[in-house]
Formats: sequence, structure tokens, C-alpha cells
Amino acid sequence: MRVGIVGGTGEIGEGMAMRLSRIMDVCVGSRDISKARETCDTCLFSAKEEGLDCSVEGGTNQDVVDGSDLVILAIPFKHVQSTIQGLTGLDEKIVVSPINPMERRDCFVYTPPAEGSAALYLQKILPEGTRICTAFNNIAGNRWRDISSDLTYSVPVCGDDAEAKRIVMDLVDRISLLKAYDAGPLSCSHIIESITPLLLNVARYNRMKDVGIRFV
Repeated sequence: MRVGIVGGTGEIGEGMAMRLSRIMDVCVGSRDISKARETCDTCLFSAKEEGLDCSVEGGTNQDVVDGSDLVILAIPFKHVQSTIQGLTGLDEKIVVSPINPMERRDCFVYTPPAEGSAALYLQKILPEGTRICTAFNNIAGNRWRDISSDLTYSVPVCGDDAEAKRIVMDLVDRISLLKAYDAGPLSCSHIIESITPLLLNVARYNRMKDVGIRFV
């Protein structure tokens, strides 16, 4: 399976590319191809330092869609509409959303769109037949990039397509020590998304760092 990361040059996208490219073929996308290639160089250099293989290539976000079986949208919610409007060929693809609509005010606040969640907003604007799943929402970007450390978090996964959800959960379970859990239909995505501002507030008010979730 070939995984593409739209917005793969941000902190989360780059960190995901660094980890995923060691276990499968990855395509990193960006509006700026030079930035996508810089992320690829980072992935290759990091893997080479540890004597590991790495399979990654850079391109435009459209290249990612065209060349991937599964597409991860590693973009802020404010860029979702403009990014999706510029892409074609997502119908029938598995699309993973780690997107959390939120704002920083006096504290971090969950700010979902009228549809109720980023995932349901994506369902509205993506072509019919796109197989959307929510996953990876509650992992800090610098934890993805800290490639020398294990990721020991639980990862809730929501989706309406049973096969797509299984594929995404299998992907989760291949990454470090992550553990996937079926969290219900796509309509439950708001619960997962809203956990992230909670985690950020807990970290802020308790002087903690990289707070995550783990089911025991």
C-alpha cells in the first residue's frame, strides 16, 4: 500500500512521513514542491543515520492523490476547503483525517463547523464514494518527529466504511507501539477531535508536555 500525505511538510505531516517511510512507500505532498523534497531529504537522512531503509518521494498535493492508495490530510482545518478544491481523483480513495478544528483563546477551544466535525465537513465537500476515516487526531507533532522514541498512544478510529476502517486500523498498528481502537461511525468523529484541545489544556495548566491518550 502506498500512503500519501497532503500537507506533508508541516510538523505533523513531516513526522508522519519520517515514521511511515521506514515501513512502506510514502509520497509527501505540498503546494511548494521544494518543501516536499526537503521533507523527503529529512526522512532519508534520519533513516540513513540509523542504517534503515526509507521509501519516500515528494511532489504536489495532486501527485499525492494520483499516486497513493490512502491519503492522509495533514493540514489545518482553515486550509481544508481551499486544499480540497484544488484536488481531483479522491473518489473511492481512503482519506484519513487527523484534523481538529480548534482555536486558542484564553484556553484551547473546540470549534467545529456547522456539520459537527471536520470529518463530516470533509464528507460534505469530498466526492461521493470517498472512504473517509478519522484517525491520528491526538498525537503531538513533535512526538511524531521524535523518531528515536516509541509512540505508545491509543488511536481511536471512526468511519462508515468497514473495509476502509480495517485498513486504517491495520496501518495504525504498524506504526511504533500505537494501538488502534474502533471508535464507531464517522458521526462520532467530533468526540475524537475535541479531545485534542482538552489535551492541550491539560498540558498547559499542569506544566506537562505531549499529553496523549492510552486506553488500559
